[in-house]
Amino acid sequence: MKKKTESLSRRDAIKNIGLASGSLAFMPFASPLLNPKEKTLGVALVGLGNYATRQLGPALLHTKFCTLKGIVTGTPEKETKWQKEYGILPKHTYNYETFDKLADDPAIDIVYIVLPNFMHKEYTIRALKAGKHVICEKPMGMNAQECKEMIAAAKAANKKLQIGYRLFYEPHHLKLKEESNKPFKGRMKLIEASLSFDMAREGLWRIDKKMGGGGAIMDLGIYTIQAARRAAGHNPVSVFAQGYVDDPKMYKDIYGTYAYQLRFNDNTVCNSTVSFSAYSDRFHVSRGNEYLELQPAFAANKITALTTWSETKETLEHDEFQQTTQMDAFAKNIFENTPVIASGEEGLIDMQIIDAIKRSIELKKEVGIRYNE
Repeated sequence: MKKKTESLSRRDAIKNIGLASGSLAFMPFASPLLNPKEKTLGVALVGLGNYATRQLGPALLHTKFCTLKGIVTGTPEKETKWQKEYGILPKHTYNYETFDKLADDPAIDIVYIVLPNFMHKEYTIRALKAGKHVICEKPMGMNAQECKEMIAAAKAANKKLQIGYRLFYEPHHLKLKEESNKPFKGRMKLIEASLSFDMAREGLWRIDKKMGGGGAIMDLGIYTIQAARRAAGHNPVSVFAQGYVDDPKMYKDIYGTYAYQLRFNDNTVCNSTVSFSAYSDRFHVSRGNEYLELQPAFAANKITALTTWSETKETLEHDEFQQTTQMDAFAKNIFENTPVIASGEEGLIDMQIIDAIKRSIELKKEVGIRYNE
């Protein structure tokens, strides 16, 4: 059964699962071994959908230490287009039947998985077994157990694993994290983080439970959870969540809108909403009568300025594409053999929280977050 699954193209896999579930209606790197100015790391993008086309491909034109060398796609028309646009050679062009031959391609150092959520674990592990470092787009997996298996595979292969958390490297988010974690006079810290888009439509894999894992909480909730954790300076201990179905014909076995409150052991609280039915993009941190705010906060390459405690807008220098900084940081980790900031362990924590959010909705009560299971 596994062989048959592995031979499916990305498009066929989405189509087949959709049919099955339809009834459920920065700085130069210093290294004693390598001068990065003389060498870059070759990247292969796996899955050439909207995110790869509009964000990752263009971002790789600006990276200092990564070069787009290969592609994996099940669509011949995309092969031709990307080969022409990015100068990719046919020998570095793969489909889902030839994916494992990446192991024999010395030009590819990093494999970037940009596939639907249900394919993340399989292709991450296969890329690691092929001897490549991996960037896996968020969410890391469909649940915490999948994340654990991916982390174990990276350790077994002695390769590095980064999750596509571009905002871990974004200057405004870094400044907000730094400022919000400074000592302050006040009783508590209150965080509000919301991210929503009116994007649900029939046939969208993100709203298919088997392919996406839970709609907006998987695709957008990751950002609000990360924001809360980094602004609080530690991880939440419990969550109370609710789910709403605003369009029963559109949403089957998942919710269109999720609202949840993360509680921390120092009385910090984060209120969040994510949805595929309306627009919101806001990150607000207050302590006493002081506040920090980003609005827009999470959408790719939309952040323009941070409103500071003094209510002035501060614009920080940043790359045109957030993913440029993210991928160059990963290259630095590889060159210098240093820990990855947006690590698999970070992805696991986020998924443990999402698992708790789903559990809270099911049980209709506040639940503790399980980090040690």
